[in-house]
Amino acid sequence: MLRAAFVGSCILALGLALANSGGGSPGSTASTAPIASVVSASVLPSTPAPVGGMTTTDAARLLEQATFGPTPSEVTRVAALGLDGYLNQQLATPATGYPAFSFVPHTAATDCKSDPANPASTASLCARDNYTLFQVQRAFFENALTGADQLRQRVAFALSQIMVVSGVEIYEAYGMAAYQNMLLQDAFGNYRQLLEDVTLSPVMGHYLDMANNDKANPSLGTSPNENYAREVLQLFSIGVNQLNPDGTLVLGSDNQPVPTYSQDVILGFSSLFTGWTYPPRPGASTKWTNPINYQGTMVSFPNHHETGTKLLLDGVVAPAGQTPEQDLKLALDTVFNHPNVGPFIGKELIQHLVTSNPSPGYVSRVAAVFANNGQGVRGDLAAVVRAILSDVEARGDAPSSADEGHLREPALFITSVLRGLGGKSDGVFLRSQAGAMGQPIFTAPTVFNFYPPSYQLPGTSALAPEFFIDDAATILARANFLNTLIYRGGALPDPTVTGSIGTTLDLTPLTTAGTPDAIVDQLSTELMHGSLSSAAHAAVTSALGALASDDAVGRARAAAYLVASSAQFQVEH
Repeated sequence: MLRAAFVGSCILALGLALANSGGGSPGSTASTAPIASVVSASVLPSTPAPVGGMTTTDAARLLEQATFGPTPSEVTRVAALGLDGYLNQQLATPATGYPAFSFVPHTAATDCKSDPANPASTASLCARDNYTLFQVQRAFFENALTGADQLRQRVAFALSQIMVVSGVEIYEAYGMAAYQNMLLQDAFGNYRQLLEDVTLSPVMGHYLDMANNDKANPSLGTSPNENYAREVLQLFSIGVNQLNPDGTLVLGSDNQPVPTYSQDVILGFSSLFTGWTYPPRPGASTKWTNPINYQGTMVSFPNHHETGTKLLLDGVVAPAGQTPEQDLKLALDTVFNHPNVGPFIGKELIQHLVTSNPSPGYVSRVAAVFANNGQGVRGDLAAVVRAILSDVEARGDAPSSADEGHLREPALFITSVLRGLGGKSDGVFLRSQAGAMGQPIFTAPTVFNFYPPSYQLPGTSALAPEFFIDDAATILARANFLNTLIYRGGALPDPTVTGSIGTTLDLTPLTTAGTPDAIVDQLSTELMHGSLSSAAHAAVTSALGALASDDAVGRARAAAYLVASSAQFQVEH
C-alpha cells in the first residue's frame, strides 16, 4: 500500500526529470516505457544464504533501520557480527557531536549582516555561520554520512522530531548545536533524564516559552504561559488520549477516547513551570529575565515561581510552598511514570526507525521494555532501541506484510543514496536539497514536526507520516536531486566553506559490473537489500539494453537513476 501510494507522483517526477537529464540519459522511448513497472512492482526476492550471525539480507535491513544507509562493507561486517554484536558495539560507541559554535548575542551586530549583493563578504559569512543553521545542517549530513555512531545519530534524529525545537525560532548555530548534542548524549540514556534535560534546556525554554515564564500577577492581569505545559504532555510524553499498553485507544462507556488530561491540568503544569530563566553568561551576575543564552541549563528564581497547589496528572497535586526544583521533580516524575509514555514514545520511535504501521503486539512488546528493561529499570532508552530493532516485526529477510516499512523521509533518502553508492559530501548541497524535498533539517514549521505520526494515507487507515510532505513538488525535487547527483556530477566545493569537498558519487563499481543484469543486481543489493522485484529488475535491465553496450558510464547512470527514483527504493521495506 505504501509503495502503491508513491507510484503516481514518482511517474510524474521521473518523466519530467528524465526529459531534463542531459547526455547519457535513459530518456528514449525504449528506456522509459517500463517506468511504471519499475516503480510499482513489489515482489520480494529469494533469501540469500546466512553469513555469520545474520543473513546479508537481514543485515542490510538492520542497517536501513539503524543507520543513515547501508554500505557494502558494513553489510558484510554486520552479517558476521550478528544482531547482538552490532547493537552492543553501536550502543558503546561515543557520540560524534556537533562543533562547539561560539556564543553570539540574540541580536546580530551591525557588521554581521547578510548582504545578498556580496554573499562572500565577511559580514554575510558572519550572518550565515552564526545566525542561520547552515553550518549545523552541514554537520548533520557529515555526521550522517561518516559518523561511526550511526545508531546514536539515527535515534537522536528521531528524538529531534519528537521533542522539536525549530530554526524558525532558534536561528543561532550555537544554540541548535547545543540542543542536538544533548539529544545525542541522551539517546541511549534514561527517558526521565532526557525529559529533564529537554525541560531545562534554554533552547526549549525559548522555543516554547518556559524561559521567563512568570507566576500570575492579578494586578497586571497576567497568567503563566501554557505552551510548554501543553506540548510536554501532548507531544513529548503521553499524548492527548489514554492508551492501552499496546498503543490502542482506551475507550469510555460512550465508546469515545478517554482524554489523558484536562485544561485544569494544563493550568497546573503551566503554573508549575514558572520561575525559570536563561543561564547567566560566564562572569555575569544572574537576574530575573537573564538575556538569551543557550549554553548551560536554565536557572530558577523562587520569587517568580507560583507557590500555590497545582493539579497534575491523575489527581496528583503539587503541594503549596515547594521550590521550583521540588515542583519540577514532582511534575517530571509524574509524567515519567504515566502508563502512556511507553506505548506513546515507543510507537513513535518504531515509526521513525522501522515501520509506519507497527502492530499492537509490536508496540506492546516495546512498551513492556520501557516499563522494565529486565533489571527493574523504567525508561531505559538503550533497551527500548534494542527491543525495537530486535523485534520479530523488524528482523528477517523480508517484511511479513506489504504495509510494513515507511517512505524514506528526505534526509534518509539523500543519505541512503550517497552511502550506498560511495558518495562523499560536505553537506552544503545536501542541506538545500533536503529543504527542497520538504525537510529543511532542524527547521520544522511548528512543534508538530514536518509530519504528524498520526497521518494516514488518504482513503485508507494506513499510517504513513512521511507522506504528509509528499506532493508533486517534493517528488520532483527528489528526482531532480538524483539527476544532478548522477548525471551532472553533483556539486562543486564551496569556496566559502573551510575544507569543502562538494558532493559526488562513485559509480565506478557499476561501470565495471558487466552486463545490465549484473548492474541491476548490484544496485538491488547495495541500495535495497536485494528487494527489487523480478518485474522491476527486468524493466530496468530492458532500459539499459537500449543504451550502447560500450557506454558503461551511461548504463551505470541510467541504472542508478531508475532504481533510486523507484517506489521500491523510496518506500523502505
